[in-house]
Amino acid sequence: MIGFTNQQAMNDPKQFYNTIRSIHHFNELSNETQQALAASAVYRRFRSGQVIYVEGEPAEAIYILEMGWVKATRMTREGREQAMLFLRPVDVFGDIAVLTGTTYPGTVIALEDVGVWVIPAQTMLDVIRLSPDLSMAIIRHLGERVLHYVNLVEDLSLRSVEARLARTLLQNVELRDGQLIVPRREWTTFDEMATRLGTVRDVLSRGLKTLEAEQLLKVEKHAIVLLDPKKLAERANR
Repeated sequence: MIGFTNQQAMNDPKQFYNTIRSIHHFNELSNETQQALAASAVYRRFRSGQVIYVEGEPAEAIYILEMGWVKATRMTREGREQAMLFLRPVDVFGDIAVLTGTTYPGTVIALEDVGVWVIPAQTMLDVIRLSPDLSMAIIRHLGERVLHYVNLVEDLSLRSVEARLARTLLQNVELRDGQLIVPRREWTTFDEMATRLGTVRDVLSRGLKTLEAEQLLKVEKHAIVLLDPKKLAERANR
């Protein structure tokens, strides 16, 4: 497995239970199911920029993201990177490959220092067979992932860069000091934002300038301030 550091937290079952209960659809798992997963779960840390696994690598584990952000991407033959997912805590990744018995469909990279719980693929499959509650949680989780990819295809095929940008900003907005903002994390460069939107830096820059000229948002050093969320939502649906 690529990218493991020598840093490893003590495997505290309480920490694992708190994490898995924070995952949508997994918060109603029985104690028995949680204990079965915790028995083989190992906590690992990755530094910013490290590869967690590579596209085409055998799917040996499922990951529960407890700390930090990661991205899953695919690389075209021309060398262009297409983002599949940007994930923040708490979420699951690597599950599709494990459940379908295929290799990992994309490369996952830590965007900042990351902490994950690693559950061996065979353990997850064995517990699923014995635990209807976990089976239903997995089904619901995969259903949401399918909807994500349906929306991704729709965005890339039918929506302009400005519309995709508006939608992404609205999905990540936070209220701080009376302002609606999208924080710009250390890794949130224009290049990274362009990858996330399926475009290139120059096109993204023009899109931001267009929305800023329409007084829908304001680009600051550490955040993007949403000035008119209602009109921005209208742009997101064009």
